[in-house]
Amino acid sequence: MNILMIEDDNSVAEMMKLYFAKEKWNVDVATDGEEAVEKFMTNKDKYDIITLDLNLPKKDGMEVAREIRESSQQIPIIMLTARDTESDEILGLEIGADEYVTKPFSPLALIARIKALYRRTNLGASSDKLNPNDKDFDVTTKHLSISKDRREVLFDGKTINDLTPKEFDLLLTMAQKPKQVFSREKLLELVWGYEYFGEERTVDAHIKKLRQKLETAGPQVIQTVWGVGYKFDDTEV
Repeated sequence: MNILMIEDDNSVAEMMKLYFAKEKWNVDVATDGEEAVEKFMTNKDKYDIITLDLNLPKKDGMEVAREIRESSQQIPIIMLTARDTESDEILGLEIGADEYVTKPFSPLALIARIKALYRRTNLGASSDKLNPNDKDFDVTTKHLSISKDRREVLFDGKTINDLTPKEFDLLLTMAQKPKQVFSREKLLELVWGYEYFGEERTVDAHIKKLRQKLETAGPQVIQTVWGVGYKFDDTEV
């Protein structure tokens, strides 16, 4: 795995480099926001995952996340920050982070999250072995078609190609069982995995962004079941 670690605290960066080396992962470190954007933009296909500190010199981590997301919706991003306020976490997730980790954190817990996020992002990702003319889909509903291998989503025939890894996994999880109501806790378990000890607002932030992207192509198909959670249902639209 190739990781871009954006971190201005040298002690944190050096510590994590040791842990990454034990996993036999490669890591590039950027110590400020401008360097981070430059490294990513010149090596977009190199990195499998990004860890991003928010408190950076020259360019704030939020702005770095925005620029990276404008260039790539697919690269998984884990935000690392000493900020522990709900507004910061919601903003980070809405910008496009897949996960949000507050400092101080356990290096082993971060390793587990990276593995889980990488595994889910790349699960079945073998599009290079598929016939490009093969348009079979794993999930097909009234308005939606989803391919797990190609991580492709068609909404009324229109490709939705700007979904982040977590947004894709959320949509796939719910669309596989139309009309089933998923609690936020269940979605955390199914999409983030047992390694993720997150808050319910994490799910809400990702659902909000997912809805916004789907609405550019067609009717709203993710419904809120008040007091319970969310469900996918496109039978009545």
